Amino acid sequence: MDTRLQRRALFLSYFTVGYNIAEGVVSILAGLLAGSIALIGFGLDSFVESLSGGVMIWRLGKHGKISEEEEERVERKAVRLIAYTFFILGAYVLYESIEKLYVREIPDPSALGIVIALVSLVVMPTLFYLKYQVGKLMGSRSLVADSKETLACLFLSGALLLGLGLNYLFGFWQADPIVGLLIVVYLTGEGYTTLKEGELCRC
Repeated sequence: MDTRLQRRALFLSYFTVGYNIAEGVVSILAGLLAGSIALIGFGLDSFVESLSGGVMIWRLGKHGKISEEEEERVERKAVRLIAYTFFILGAYVLYESIEKLYVREIPDPSALGIVIALVSLVVMPTLFYLKYQVGKLMGSRSLVADSKETLACLFLSGALLLGLGLNYLFGFWQADPIVGLLIVVYLTGEGYTTLKEGELCRC
Protein backbone atom coordinates (compact mmCIF):
# COMPACT_ATOMS: atom_id res chain seq x y z
CA MET A 1 0.00 0.00 0.00
CA ASP A 2 1.31 3.46 -0.91
CA THR A 3 2.34 5.19 2.34
CA ARG A 4 1.15 8.62 1.21
CA LEU A 5 -2.25 7.29 0.24
CA GLN A 6 -2.51 5.42 3.53
CA ARG A 7 -1.73 8.62 5.47
CA ARG A 8 -4.28 10.53 3.41
CA ALA A 9 -6.92 7.88 4.03
CA LEU A 10 -6.16 7.95 7.76
CA PHE A 11 -6.44 11.74 7.83
CA LEU A 12 -9.82 11.61 6.09
CA SER A 13 -11.01 8.95 8.53
CA TYR A 14 -9.84 10.91 11.59
CA PHE A 15 -11.41 14.10 10.25
CA THR A 16 -14.72 12.37 9.56
CA VAL A 17 -14.83 10.81 13.02
CA GLY A 18 -14.04 14.15 14.66
CA TYR A 19 -16.61 15.95 12.55
CA ASN A 20 -19.30 13.35 13.31
CA ILE A 21 -18.68 13.57 17.05
CA ALA A 22 -18.99 17.36 16.98
CA GLU A 23 -22.03 17.16 14.72
CA GLY A 24 -23.64 14.57 16.98
CA VAL A 25 -23.15 16.60 20.15
CA VAL A 26 -24.48 19.84 18.64
CA SER A 27 -27.38 18.08 16.89
CA ILE A 28 -28.57 16.32 20.04
CA LEU A 29 -28.29 19.49 22.14
CA ALA A 30 -30.20 21.46 19.51
CA GLY A 31 -32.75 18.68 19.25
CA LEU A 32 -33.31 18.56 23.00
CA LEU A 33 -33.72 22.34 23.16
CA ALA A 34 -36.22 22.39 20.28
CA GLY A 35 -37.91 19.05 21.03
CA SER A 36 -36.93 17.85 17.54
CA ILE A 37 -36.75 14.07 17.11
CA ALA A 38 -35.34 14.55 13.59
CA LEU A 39 -32.34 16.45 15.00
CA ILE A 40 -31.85 13.96 17.85
CA GLY A 41 -32.02 11.02 15.43
CA PHE A 42 -29.54 12.74 13.13
CA GLY A 43 -27.17 13.30 16.05
CA LEU A 44 -27.43 9.71 17.28
CA ASP A 45 -26.65 8.47 13.78
CA SER A 46 -23.54 10.66 13.75
CA PHE A 47 -22.27 8.91 16.89
CA VAL A 48 -22.81 5.46 15.39
CA GLU A 49 -20.98 6.53 12.26
CA SER A 50 -18.09 7.72 14.43
CA LEU A 51 -17.91 4.22 15.90
CA SER A 52 -17.72 2.66 12.46
CA GLY A 53 -15.13 5.26 11.49
CA GLY A 54 -13.01 4.04 14.38
CA VAL A 55 -13.04 0.58 12.83
CA MET A 56 -11.78 2.06 9.57
CA ILE A 57 -8.97 3.86 11.40
CA TRP A 58 -8.03 0.64 13.18
CA ARG A 59 -7.91 -1.23 9.88
CA LEU A 60 -5.70 1.35 8.20
CA GLY A 61 -3.43 1.64 11.22
CA LYS A 62 -2.96 -2.10 11.59
CA HIS A 63 -2.56 -2.86 7.91
CA GLY A 64 0.50 -5.01 7.42
CA LYS A 65 1.16 -5.35 11.18
CA ILE A 66 -1.13 -8.31 11.89
CA SER A 67 -2.32 -11.21 9.77
CA GLU A 68 -5.18 -10.64 7.34
CA GLU A 69 -7.16 -13.40 9.08
CA GLU A 70 -6.90 -11.64 12.45
CA GLU A 71 -7.74 -8.28 10.88
CA GLU A 72 -10.87 -9.68 9.22
CA ARG A 73 -11.99 -11.55 12.37
CA VAL A 74 -11.89 -8.44 14.59
CA GLU A 75 -13.46 -6.26 11.92
CA ARG A 76 -16.39 -8.66 11.48
CA LYS A 77 -17.15 -8.47 15.20
CA ALA A 78 -17.00 -4.68 15.22
CA VAL A 79 -19.18 -4.37 12.12
CA ARG A 80 -21.86 -6.65 13.65
CA LEU A 81 -21.91 -4.42 16.74
CA ILE A 82 -22.35 -1.35 14.55
CA ALA A 83 -25.21 -3.00 12.63
CA TYR A 84 -27.09 -3.88 15.84
CA THR A 85 -26.62 -0.32 17.10
CA PHE A 86 -28.30 1.02 13.96
CA PHE A 87 -31.34 -1.18 14.68
CA ILE A 88 -31.55 -0.05 18.31
CA LEU A 89 -31.37 3.63 17.37
CA GLY A 90 -33.93 3.07 14.61
CA ALA A 91 -36.39 1.60 17.12
CA TYR A 92 -35.89 4.56 19.45
CA VAL A 93 -36.43 7.18 16.73
CA LEU A 94 -39.48 5.27 15.43
CA TYR A 95 -41.11 5.28 18.88
CA GLU A 96 -40.39 8.97 19.46
CA SER A 97 -41.61 10.00 15.98
CA ILE A 98 -44.91 8.14 16.30
CA GLU A 99 -45.45 9.47 19.82
CA LYS A 100 -44.90 13.07 18.70
CA LEU A 101 -47.38 12.66 15.85
CA TYR A 102 -49.94 10.98 18.11
CA VAL A 103 -49.83 13.42 21.04
CA ARG A 104 -49.18 16.40 18.73
CA GLU A 105 -45.98 17.38 20.55
CA ILE A 106 -44.98 20.41 18.50
CA PRO A 107 -41.21 21.05 18.24
CA ASP A 108 -39.88 24.59 18.33
CA PRO A 109 -38.29 25.96 15.14
CA SER A 110 -34.53 25.40 15.27
CA ALA A 111 -32.29 27.87 13.45
CA LEU A 112 -29.24 26.03 14.87
CA GLY A 113 -30.50 22.76 13.41
CA ILE A 114 -30.83 24.39 9.99
CA VAL A 115 -27.22 25.62 10.25
CA ILE A 116 -26.07 22.08 11.16
CA ALA A 117 -27.85 20.63 8.11
CA LEU A 118 -26.39 23.32 5.82
CA VAL A 119 -22.84 22.70 7.08
CA SER A 120 -23.32 18.97 6.55
CA LEU A 121 -24.50 19.61 2.99
CA VAL A 122 -21.14 21.31 2.33
CA VAL A 123 -18.86 18.89 4.22
CA MET A 124 -20.37 15.57 3.08
CA PRO A 125 -19.97 15.91 -0.71
CA THR A 126 -16.38 17.08 -0.22
CA LEU A 127 -15.57 14.08 1.98
CA PHE A 128 -17.32 11.75 -0.45
CA TYR A 129 -15.20 12.97 -3.37
CA LEU A 130 -11.89 12.82 -1.46
CA LYS A 131 -12.51 9.38 0.05
CA TYR A 132 -13.77 7.96 -3.23
CA GLN A 133 -10.69 9.19 -5.11
CA VAL A 134 -8.24 7.91 -2.46
CA GLY A 135 -10.10 4.59 -2.21
CA LYS A 136 -9.90 4.05 -5.98
CA LEU A 137 -6.18 4.93 -6.05
CA MET A 138 -5.49 2.56 -3.13
CA GLY A 139 -7.67 -0.19 -4.54
CA SER A 140 -9.49 -0.18 -1.18
CA ARG A 141 -12.99 -1.62 -1.58
CA SER A 142 -13.98 -0.71 1.99
CA LEU A 143 -12.90 2.95 1.62
CA VAL A 144 -14.84 3.26 -1.65
CA ALA A 145 -17.89 1.73 0.07
CA ASP A 146 -17.36 4.11 2.98
CA SER A 147 -17.35 7.07 0.58
CA LYS A 148 -20.72 5.94 -0.78
CA GLU A 149 -22.10 5.84 2.76
CA THR A 150 -20.94 9.45 3.12
CA LEU A 151 -22.88 10.25 -0.05
CA ALA A 152 -25.97 8.62 1.44
CA CYS A 153 -25.56 10.83 4.51
CA LEU A 154 -25.66 13.84 2.20
CA PHE A 155 -29.21 12.86 1.25
CA LEU A 156 -30.08 12.39 4.93
CA SER A 157 -28.83 15.93 5.63
CA GLY A 158 -31.05 17.19 2.82
CA ALA A 159 -34.10 15.49 4.35
CA LEU A 160 -33.25 17.02 7.74
CA LEU A 161 -32.94 20.49 6.23
CA LEU A 162 -36.31 20.08 4.49
CA GLY A 163 -38.07 19.04 7.69
CA LEU A 164 -36.53 21.77 9.83
CA GLY A 165 -37.05 24.38 7.13
CA LEU A 166 -40.76 23.59 6.73
CA ASN A 167 -41.25 23.94 10.49
CA TYR A 168 -39.14 27.10 10.75
CA LEU A 169 -40.63 28.93 7.76
CA PHE A 170 -44.22 27.68 7.61
CA GLY A 171 -44.92 26.16 11.03
CA PHE A 172 -45.46 22.72 9.48
CA TRP A 173 -44.38 20.91 12.65
CA GLN A 174 -45.42 17.47 11.34
CA ALA A 175 -42.44 17.61 8.98
CA ASP A 176 -40.10 17.03 11.94
CA PRO A 177 -41.45 13.62 13.07
CA ILE A 178 -42.00 12.67 9.41
CA VAL A 179 -38.30 13.25 8.76
CA GLY A 180 -37.71 11.21 11.92
CA LEU A 181 -39.54 8.32 10.20
CA LEU A 182 -37.35 8.79 7.11
CA ILE A 183 -34.30 8.55 9.38
CA VAL A 184 -35.71 5.27 10.75
CA VAL A 185 -35.84 3.87 7.22
CA TYR A 186 -32.26 5.03 6.67
CA LEU A 187 -30.99 3.55 9.95
CA THR A 188 -32.71 0.23 9.29
CA GLY A 189 -31.29 0.07 5.78
CA GLU A 190 -27.81 0.89 7.06
CA GLY A 191 -28.05 -1.77 9.73
CA TYR A 192 -29.26 -4.41 7.29
CA THR A 193 -26.63 -3.57 4.68
CA THR A 194 -23.86 -3.54 7.29
CA LEU A 195 -24.97 -6.88 8.73
CA LYS A 196 -25.38 -8.52 5.35
CA GLU A 197 -22.33 -7.25 3.49
CA GLY A 198 -19.93 -6.42 6.32
CA GLU A 199 -19.42 -2.94 4.86
CA LEU A 200 -18.38 -0.03 7.06
CA CYS A 201 -20.89 2.82 7.30
CA ARG A 202 -19.98 6.38 8.25
CA CYS A 203 -21.89 9.80 8.13
